[in-house]
Amino acid sequence: MKLLVIGSGMMGSAAAYDMAKQPDVVSVTLADTDHKRAKDVAARVNRITDSKKVRAVALDAASERAAAKLMRGHDATLSAVPYFLNLGLAKAAVEARCHFADLGGNNTVVRQELELAKKAEKRDVAIAPDCGLSPGMASILGGELVRRLDGRADALKLYVGGLPEKPMPPFHYQLVFSVEGLINEYVEPARILRKGKLLTIEPLTEPEEFHMAGFAPLVAFHTSGGTSTMPETFQGRVGECFEKTLRYPGHYDLLCELKELGLFSSEKMKVKGVEIAPRAVMSKIFEGKFASKGPDVCIMRVEAHESVRSPGVRGLLGGRLKGRVASFTLVDHYDPKTDMSAMMRTTAFPASIVVQMLASGAIEKRGAVLQERDVPADLFLEEMAKRGIKIDYAIE
Repeated sequence: MKLLVIGSGMMGSAAAYDMAKQPDVVSVTLADTDHKRAKDVAARVNRITDSKKVRAVALDAASERAAAKLMRGHDATLSAVPYFLNLGLAKAAVEARCHFADLGGNNTVVRQELELAKKAEKRDVAIAPDCGLSPGMASILGGELVRRLDGRADALKLYVGGLPEKPMPPFHYQLVFSVEGLINEYVEPARILRKGKLLTIEPLTEPEEFHMAGFAPLVAFHTSGGTSTMPETFQGRVGECFEKTLRYPGHYDLLCELKELGLFSSEKMKVKGVEIAPRAVMSKIFEGKFASKGPDVCIMRVEAHESVRSPGVRGLLGGRLKGRVASFTLVDHYDPKTDMSAMMRTTAFPASIVVQMLASGAIEKRGAVLQERDVPADLFLEEMAKRGIKIDYAIE
Protein backbone atom coordinates (compact mmCIF):
# COMPACT_ATOMS: atom_id res chain seq x y z
CA MET A 1 0.00 0.00 0.00
CA LYS A 2 1.07 3.56 -0.79
CA LEU A 3 -0.51 5.96 1.68
CA LEU A 4 -0.72 9.73 2.01
CA VAL A 5 -1.07 11.72 5.23
CA ILE A 6 -1.94 15.40 4.94
CA GLY A 7 -0.86 17.34 8.02
CA SER A 8 2.27 16.66 10.07
CA GLY A 9 1.03 17.82 13.46
CA MET A 10 0.39 15.57 16.47
CA MET A 11 -2.13 13.28 14.77
CA GLY A 12 -0.53 13.24 11.33
CA SER A 13 2.87 12.33 12.72
CA ALA A 14 1.41 9.50 14.83
CA ALA A 15 -0.56 8.15 11.86
CA ALA A 16 2.55 8.22 9.64
CA TYR A 17 4.44 6.33 12.36
CA ASP A 18 1.75 3.67 12.59
CA MET A 19 1.57 3.24 8.82
CA ALA A 20 5.35 2.99 8.46
CA LYS A 21 5.42 0.15 10.99
CA GLN A 22 3.11 -2.07 8.95
CA PRO A 23 4.74 -4.58 6.56
CA ASP A 24 2.01 -4.14 3.92
CA VAL A 25 2.71 -0.41 3.66
CA VAL A 26 5.53 0.26 1.20
CA SER A 27 5.53 4.06 1.39
CA VAL A 28 4.01 6.98 3.29
CA THR A 29 3.92 10.51 1.92
CA LEU A 30 3.64 13.17 4.61
CA ALA A 31 2.40 16.49 3.25
CA ASP A 32 2.21 19.88 4.96
CA THR A 33 2.31 23.56 4.09
CA ASP A 34 5.27 23.73 6.47
CA HIS A 35 7.73 21.63 4.47
CA LYS A 36 10.45 21.88 7.11
CA ARG A 37 8.18 20.51 9.81
CA ALA A 38 7.08 17.67 7.53
CA LYS A 39 10.72 16.83 6.77
CA ASP A 40 11.62 16.85 10.47
CA VAL A 41 8.69 14.59 11.32
CA ALA A 42 9.44 12.22 8.42
CA ALA A 43 13.08 11.94 9.52
CA ARG A 44 12.05 11.19 13.10
CA VAL A 45 9.47 8.57 12.06
CA ASN A 46 12.01 6.88 9.78
CA ARG A 47 14.49 6.84 12.61
CA ILE A 48 12.22 5.32 15.27
CA THR A 49 10.71 2.80 12.83
CA ASP A 50 14.13 1.95 11.39
CA SER A 51 12.84 2.41 7.86
CA LYS A 52 12.92 4.82 4.96
CA LYS A 53 9.24 4.60 4.10
CA VAL A 54 8.22 8.17 4.94
CA ARG A 55 8.98 11.10 2.64
CA ALA A 56 7.94 14.70 3.12
CA VAL A 57 6.40 17.00 0.52
CA ALA A 58 5.02 20.52 0.56
CA LEU A 59 1.28 20.94 0.00
CA ASP A 60 -1.24 23.73 0.40
CA ALA A 61 -4.18 21.67 1.70
CA ALA A 62 -6.58 24.45 0.70
CA SER A 63 -5.80 23.80 -2.99
CA GLU A 64 -8.05 21.03 -4.33
CA ARG A 65 -6.08 20.88 -7.57
CA ALA A 66 -2.73 20.45 -5.81
CA ALA A 67 -4.21 17.89 -3.41
CA ALA A 68 -5.74 15.83 -6.21
CA LYS A 69 -2.46 15.83 -8.11
CA LEU A 70 -0.61 14.54 -5.04
CA MET A 71 -3.26 11.94 -4.22
CA ARG A 72 -2.86 10.26 -7.61
CA GLY A 73 -0.52 7.33 -7.21
CA HIS A 74 -1.64 6.69 -3.62
CA ASP A 75 -4.09 4.01 -2.52
CA ALA A 76 -5.64 6.07 0.29
CA THR A 77 -5.31 9.43 2.02
CA LEU A 78 -5.75 10.49 5.63
CA SER A 79 -6.52 14.13 6.36
CA ALA A 80 -5.03 15.23 9.68
CA VAL A 81 -5.64 18.94 9.15
CA PRO A 82 -8.37 21.17 10.68
CA TYR A 83 -11.92 20.10 9.83
CA PHE A 84 -12.73 23.08 7.59
CA LEU A 85 -10.30 21.77 4.94
CA ASN A 86 -11.83 18.29 4.76
CA LEU A 87 -14.60 18.93 2.23
CA GLY A 88 -12.16 20.24 -0.38
CA LEU A 89 -9.80 17.34 0.27
CA ALA A 90 -12.65 14.82 -0.05
CA LYS A 91 -13.58 16.34 -3.41
CA ALA A 92 -9.94 16.09 -4.49
CA ALA A 93 -9.87 12.42 -3.46
CA VAL A 94 -12.92 11.61 -5.56
CA GLU A 95 -11.33 13.37 -8.52
CA ALA A 96 -8.05 11.47 -7.98
CA ARG A 97 -9.81 8.10 -7.43
CA CYS A 98 -8.10 7.78 -4.05
CA HIS A 99 -9.82 6.49 -0.91
CA PHE A 100 -10.17 9.20 1.73
CA ALA A 101 -10.53 9.36 5.51
CA ASP A 102 -10.31 12.21 7.99
CA LEU A 103 -10.51 12.96 11.70
CA GLY A 104 -13.79 14.86 11.32
CA GLY A 105 -14.87 17.20 14.07
CA ASN A 106 -17.74 19.15 12.51
CA ASN A 107 -21.23 17.82 11.78
CA THR A 108 -21.90 20.19 8.89
CA VAL A 109 -18.65 19.40 7.07
CA VAL A 110 -19.13 15.65 7.54
CA ARG A 111 -22.58 15.78 5.98
CA GLN A 112 -21.25 17.78 3.06
CA GLU A 113 -18.60 15.10 2.54
CA LEU A 114 -21.22 12.35 2.64
CA GLU A 115 -23.15 14.14 -0.11
CA LEU A 116 -20.25 13.12 -2.37
CA ALA A 117 -21.17 9.46 -1.84
CA LYS A 118 -22.84 8.77 -5.20
CA LYS A 119 -20.07 10.34 -7.23
CA ALA A 120 -17.44 8.59 -5.10
CA GLU A 121 -19.13 5.21 -5.54
CA LYS A 122 -19.21 5.65 -9.32
CA ARG A 123 -15.47 6.29 -9.23
CA ASP A 124 -14.86 3.29 -6.92
CA VAL A 125 -13.78 5.55 -4.05
CA ALA A 126 -14.59 5.33 -0.35
CA ILE A 127 -15.13 8.48 1.72
CA ALA A 128 -14.78 7.78 5.46
CA PRO A 129 -15.06 10.87 7.67
CA ASP A 130 -14.78 10.92 11.47
CA CYS A 131 -12.08 8.25 11.89
CA GLY A 132 -10.40 9.39 15.09
CA LEU A 133 -11.20 8.61 18.72
CA SER A 134 -14.74 9.94 19.09
CA PRO A 135 -16.24 10.03 16.61
CA GLY A 136 -14.30 7.12 15.15
CA MET A 137 -13.21 4.31 17.44
CA ALA A 138 -16.08 5.02 19.84
CA SER A 139 -18.52 4.83 16.91
CA ILE A 140 -17.08 1.51 15.71
CA LEU A 141 -17.39 0.05 19.19
CA GLY A 142 -20.85 1.51 19.71
CA GLY A 143 -22.06 -0.15 16.53
CA GLU A 144 -20.54 -3.45 17.64
CA LEU A 145 -22.30 -3.28 21.02
CA VAL A 146 -25.68 -2.77 19.35
CA ARG A 147 -25.00 -5.76 17.10
CA ARG A 148 -24.07 -7.87 20.13
CA LEU A 149 -27.42 -6.95 21.71
CA ASP A 150 -29.24 -8.34 18.65
CA GLY A 151 -29.43 -5.02 16.84
CA ARG A 152 -31.46 -3.03 19.36
CA ALA A 153 -30.79 -1.12 22.58
CA ASP A 154 -32.64 1.18 24.90
CA ALA A 155 -29.58 3.42 25.17
CA LEU A 156 -26.15 3.83 23.65
CA LYS A 157 -23.94 6.02 25.84
CA LEU A 158 -20.43 7.19 24.93
CA TYR A 159 -18.07 8.85 27.41
CA VAL A 160 -14.67 10.01 26.15
CA GLY A 161 -11.96 12.30 27.43
CA GLY A 162 -8.31 13.18 26.88
CA LEU A 163 -6.93 14.51 30.17
CA PRO A 164 -3.63 15.41 31.86
CA GLU A 165 -2.38 12.66 34.17
CA LYS A 166 -1.72 15.29 36.82
CA PRO A 167 -4.15 18.19 36.43
CA MET A 168 -2.73 21.49 37.60
CA PRO A 169 -4.80 24.46 38.73
CA PRO A 170 -6.24 26.75 37.62
CA PHE A 171 -7.04 25.12 34.24
CA HIS A 172 -6.95 21.34 35.00
CA TYR A 173 -6.39 20.66 31.31
CA GLN A 174 -3.76 20.45 28.58
CA LEU A 175 -4.17 20.71 24.83
CA VAL A 176 -4.05 17.24 23.27
CA PHE A 177 -5.39 17.95 19.77
CA SER A 178 -6.34 20.74 17.36
CA VAL A 179 -7.46 23.88 19.19
CA GLU A 180 -9.98 24.65 16.41
CA GLY A 181 -11.52 21.20 16.80
CA LEU A 182 -11.58 21.61 20.57
CA ILE A 183 -13.42 24.93 20.57
CA ASN A 184 -15.80 23.67 17.89
CA GLU A 185 -16.92 20.94 20.30
CA TYR A 186 -17.87 23.63 22.81
CA VAL A 187 -19.88 25.89 20.49
CA GLU A 188 -21.70 23.74 17.93
CA PRO A 189 -24.93 21.90 18.86
CA ALA A 190 -24.81 18.25 19.84
CA ARG A 191 -26.95 15.70 17.96
CA ILE A 192 -28.56 12.97 20.04
CA LEU A 193 -31.39 10.46 20.11
CA ARG A 194 -33.90 10.82 22.93
CA LYS A 195 -36.96 8.59 23.16
CA GLY A 196 -36.12 7.51 19.62
CA LYS A 197 -36.25 11.04 18.21
CA LEU A 198 -33.30 12.93 16.70
CA LEU A 199 -32.67 16.16 18.59
CA THR A 200 -30.06 18.90 18.65
CA ILE A 201 -29.14 20.30 22.04
CA GLU A 202 -26.75 22.93 23.32
CA PRO A 203 -23.14 21.91 24.11
CA LEU A 204 -21.79 22.06 27.67
CA THR A 205 -25.20 20.97 28.98
CA GLU A 206 -26.61 18.13 31.11
CA PRO A 207 -23.47 17.54 33.19
CA GLU A 208 -23.27 14.34 35.19
CA GLU A 209 -20.69 12.81 37.51
CA PHE A 210 -18.61 10.07 35.88
CA HIS A 211 -16.67 7.43 37.78
CA MET A 212 -13.79 5.28 36.57
CA ALA A 213 -11.68 3.08 38.83
CA GLY A 214 -8.39 4.77 39.67
CA PHE A 215 -9.62 8.30 38.91
CA ALA A 216 -11.23 11.05 40.93
CA PRO A 217 -14.82 11.84 39.88
CA LEU A 218 -15.01 13.54 36.48
CA VAL A 219 -17.71 15.64 34.81
CA ALA A 220 -19.37 14.34 31.64
CA PHE A 221 -21.25 16.81 29.42
CA HIS A 222 -22.55 17.12 25.87
CA THR A 223 -20.24 18.43 23.13
CA SER A 224 -20.63 18.67 19.37
CA GLY A 225 -19.61 16.07 16.81
CA GLY A 226 -19.13 12.99 18.96
CA THR A 227 -22.19 11.08 17.78
CA SER A 228 -21.52 11.84 14.09
CA THR A 229 -23.91 9.72 11.98
CA MET A 230 -24.98 7.35 14.78
CA PRO A 231 -28.34 9.05 15.52
CA GLU A 232 -29.49 8.48 11.92
CA THR A 233 -27.98 5.00 11.73
CA PHE A 234 -29.66 3.81 14.92
CA GLN A 235 -32.94 5.72 14.80
CA GLY A 236 -35.75 3.19 15.22
CA ARG A 237 -33.44 0.67 16.90
CA VAL A 238 -31.95 2.69 19.79
CA GLY A 239 -34.00 4.84 22.13
CA GLU A 240 -31.28 7.11 23.48
CA CYS A 241 -27.89 7.85 21.92
CA PHE A 242 -25.38 10.46 23.07
CA GLU A 243 -21.68 11.17 23.50
CA LYS A 244 -20.33 13.15 26.42
CA THR A 245 -16.87 14.62 26.92
CA LEU A 246 -15.00 13.97 30.18
CA ARG A 247 -13.18 16.75 32.01
CA TYR A 248 -12.01 17.53 35.52
CA PRO A 249 -14.70 19.50 37.40
CA GLY A 250 -12.69 22.75 37.63
CA HIS A 251 -12.13 22.87 33.88
CA TYR A 252 -15.80 22.29 33.09
CA ASP A 253 -16.78 25.27 35.27
CA LEU A 254 -14.23 27.44 33.43
CA LEU A 255 -15.62 26.47 30.02
CA CYS A 256 -19.15 27.40 31.03
CA GLU A 257 -17.99 30.79 32.26
CA LEU A 258 -16.00 31.51 29.07
CA LYS A 259 -18.97 30.60 26.90
CA GLU A 260 -21.33 32.73 28.98
CA LEU A 261 -18.98 35.69 28.48
CA GLY A 262 -19.21 35.21 24.70
CA LEU A 263 -15.52 34.39 24.32
CA PHE A 264 -16.19 31.46 21.97
CA SER A 265 -18.19 33.63 19.56
CA SER A 266 -17.12 33.92 15.91
CA GLU A 267 -18.95 37.22 15.53
CA LYS A 268 -16.39 39.95 14.97
CA MET A 269 -16.23 43.10 17.07
CA LYS A 270 -14.22 46.28 16.74
CA VAL A 271 -11.45 46.85 19.27
CA LYS A 272 -9.55 50.11 18.77
CA GLY A 273 -10.48 50.11 15.10
CA VAL A 274 -9.50 46.46 14.52
CA GLU A 275 -12.12 43.82 13.77
CA ILE A 276 -11.54 40.54 15.56
CA ALA A 277 -13.61 37.55 16.67
CA PRO A 278 -13.42 36.54 20.36
CA ARG A 279 -13.00 32.91 19.25
CA ALA A 280 -9.81 33.78 17.35
CA VAL A 281 -8.40 35.39 20.49
CA MET A 282 -9.37 32.41 22.65
CA SER A 283 -7.73 30.02 20.17
CA LYS A 284 -4.42 31.82 20.65
CA ILE A 285 -4.86 31.94 24.41
CA PHE A 286 -5.70 28.23 24.56
CA GLU A 287 -2.62 27.40 22.48
CA GLY A 288 -0.46 29.22 25.00
CA LYS A 289 -2.13 28.46 28.32
CA PHE A 290 -3.11 24.83 27.64
CA ALA A 291 0.16 23.82 26.00
CA SER A 292 1.93 21.17 28.03
CA LYS A 293 4.25 18.21 27.49
CA GLY A 294 3.10 16.45 30.64
CA PRO A 295 1.87 12.86 30.32
CA ASP A 296 -1.80 12.48 29.46
CA VAL A 297 -4.42 9.77 29.78
CA CYS A 298 -7.31 8.86 27.49
CA ILE A 299 -10.49 7.41 28.98
CA MET A 300 -13.33 5.88 26.99
CA ARG A 301 -16.39 3.93 28.01
CA VAL A 302 -19.06 2.91 25.52
CA GLU A 303 -22.24 1.35 26.96
CA ALA A 304 -25.26 -0.26 25.31
CA HIS A 305 -28.21 -0.74 27.65
CA GLU A 306 -30.96 -3.27 27.04
CA SER A 307 -34.08 -3.58 29.20
CA VAL A 308 -36.08 -6.78 29.49
CA ARG A 309 -39.73 -6.08 28.73
CA SER A 310 -42.37 -8.03 30.57
CA PRO A 311 -45.97 -7.00 29.83
CA GLY A 312 -47.17 -8.93 32.89
CA VAL A 313 -45.06 -6.90 35.28
CA ARG A 314 -46.05 -3.41 36.38
CA GLY A 315 -43.99 -1.09 38.48
CA LEU A 316 -41.74 1.91 38.39
CA LEU A 317 -40.30 0.88 35.04
CA GLY A 318 -43.70 0.60 33.38
CA GLY A 319 -43.32 -3.04 32.43
CA ARG A 320 -39.52 -2.97 32.02
CA LEU A 321 -37.07 -4.95 34.09
CA LYS A 322 -33.39 -4.22 34.36
CA GLY A 323 -31.63 -6.00 31.49
CA ARG A 324 -28.13 -6.36 30.08
CA VAL A 325 -25.47 -3.69 29.78
CA ALA A 326 -22.69 -4.36 27.27
CA SER A 327 -19.62 -2.14 27.37
CA PHE A 328 -16.18 -1.45 25.99
CA THR A 329 -13.69 0.34 28.27
CA LEU A 330 -10.32 1.84 27.42
CA VAL A 331 -7.71 3.62 29.53
CA ASP A 332 -4.53 4.50 27.65
CA HIS A 333 -1.48 6.45 28.80
CA TYR A 334 1.37 8.48 27.32
CA ASP A 335 4.04 6.24 25.75
CA PRO A 336 7.54 7.41 26.72
CA LYS A 337 9.22 5.05 24.22
CA THR A 338 7.76 6.86 21.22
CA ASP A 339 7.03 10.15 23.03
CA MET A 340 3.40 9.87 21.90
CA SER A 341 0.50 11.08 23.97
CA ALA A 342 -2.42 8.82 24.75
CA MET A 343 -4.59 11.07 22.57
CA MET A 344 -2.22 10.63 19.62
CA ARG A 345 -2.29 6.85 20.05
CA THR A 346 -6.07 6.59 20.45
CA THR A 347 -6.92 9.07 17.70
CA ALA A 348 -4.27 8.55 15.02
CA PHE A 349 -3.91 4.78 15.28
CA PRO A 350 -7.65 4.10 14.70
CA ALA A 351 -7.59 6.48 11.72
CA SER A 352 -4.49 4.74 10.32
CA ILE A 353 -6.18 1.35 10.72
CA VAL A 354 -9.30 2.49 8.85
CA VAL A 355 -7.20 3.99 6.04
CA GLN A 356 -5.32 0.71 5.68
CA MET A 357 -8.61 -1.21 5.67
CA LEU A 358 -9.82 0.98 2.81
CA ALA A 359 -6.61 0.52 0.83
CA SER A 360 -6.37 -3.24 1.41
CA GLY A 361 -10.02 -3.99 0.66
CA ALA A 362 -10.82 -5.13 4.22
CA ILE A 363 -13.54 -2.47 3.97
CA GLU A 364 -15.27 -3.18 0.66
CA LYS A 365 -17.87 -0.41 0.89
CA ARG A 366 -17.51 2.41 -1.61
CA GLY A 367 -19.12 5.81 -1.43
CA ALA A 368 -19.97 6.80 2.15
CA VAL A 369 -18.28 4.67 4.81
CA LEU A 370 -19.81 5.03 8.26
CA GLN A 371 -17.72 3.97 11.24
CA GLU A 372 -20.54 2.34 13.21
CA ARG A 373 -21.87 0.43 10.20
CA ASP A 374 -19.08 -0.35 7.74
CA VAL A 375 -15.86 -0.92 9.72
CA PRO A 376 -15.36 -4.59 10.73
CA ALA A 377 -15.15 -4.27 14.51
CA ASP A 378 -13.53 -7.65 15.22
CA LEU A 379 -10.66 -6.89 12.85
CA PHE A 380 -10.39 -3.36 14.24
CA LEU A 381 -10.10 -4.69 17.80
CA GLU A 382 -7.40 -7.14 16.70
CA GLU A 383 -5.41 -4.33 15.12
CA MET A 384 -5.70 -2.11 18.20
CA ALA A 385 -4.50 -4.97 20.40
CA LYS A 386 -1.45 -5.42 18.15
CA ARG A 387 -0.58 -1.79 18.91
CA GLY A 388 -0.70 -2.39 22.65
CA ILE A 389 -3.99 -0.57 23.22
CA LYS A 390 -6.18 -2.62 25.50
CA ILE A 391 -9.96 -2.43 25.10
CA ASP A 392 -11.97 -4.44 27.63
CA TYR A 393 -15.38 -5.91 26.84
CA ALA A 394 -17.98 -6.78 29.45
CA ILE A 395 -21.64 -7.72 29.52
CA GLU A 396 -23.62 -7.72 32.74
